[in-house]
Amino acid sequence: MRVRAPRDLAALPYARHLESFTGELEQAGSYEWVHFDGSAFQDVEGGNSLFSQSAFSSVTFDRGRLRRSRFDEVWLHTVRMVGTNLAETTWLDSECTAGVLAGTEIHGGEMRRVVFHQCKFDSVNLRATTLKDVAFVDCLLRDVDFGGATLTDVTFPGSTLDRARFDKATLTRVDLREAAGLGIASGIGSLDGAAISTAQLFDLAPALAQHIGLTVKDH
Repeated sequence: MRVRAPRDLAALPYARHLESFTGELEQAGSYEWVHFDGSAFQDVEGGNSLFSQSAFSSVTFDRGRLRRSRFDEVWLHTVRMVGTNLAETTWLDSECTAGVLAGTEIHGGEMRRVVFHQCKFDSVNLRATTLKDVAFVDCLLRDVDFGGATLTDVTFPGSTLDRARFDKATLTRVDLREAAGLGIASGIGSLDGAAISTAQLFDLAPALAQHIGLTVKDH
C-alpha cells in the first residue's frame, strides 16, 4: 500500500459537504458528512453507529462505548481516546493524524486501508483484530497487544514498538524493516511472515535465543 502524506481538512474530497455536529451522539446513530470539531464526549453510549465521510478535529472521547460502530472514509486529527471501548468496530479507507489512544479496546475489530500518522498508542488492545493494508507512520506503540490478530500488508515506517505483544498472531507480508524501534515483549515465535533488517535481527537476538531455549555464555 502506498502511504500518502497526511491531508488537511480542506483536501478531503467530501470537505464541501461537511456540516458541523450539534447535539449528542446516539446509540446506532448515522453520521454522514458530519464535522465533529472540538467536541468532548464523556461516557458516551454510541455503539452500532455509522460514521461515513466524516471528520473529527480535536475531539476527545473519555471512556464511553462505540462498540460495533463503523468508520468509513473518516478523517481524524488530534483526536484523543482514553479508556474508550471500540471493540468489534470496522474501519475502512480512513486516516488518523496526531491522535492519542490510551487504554483503548479495539479487540475483534477490522481495519482495511487505514493510515495512522504520528499517533501514540498506549496500552491498546488489538487482540483478534484483522488489519489489512494498514500503515503506522512515525507512531509510538507502547504496550500494544496484537495477540491473536491477523496482520496482512501492514507497515511501520518510522514507528517505535515498545513492549509490543504478538502472541498467536498471524503475519503475512508485514514489513518491520523501517521501524525506528522494535521492542517485542512476547510472541517472538509468531513473527514468521514479517520482514526485518539485519540490524533488527541483532536487536531481537536475545528474545529469539530465549524463545528457542538457547543458552548464550561467554568465557
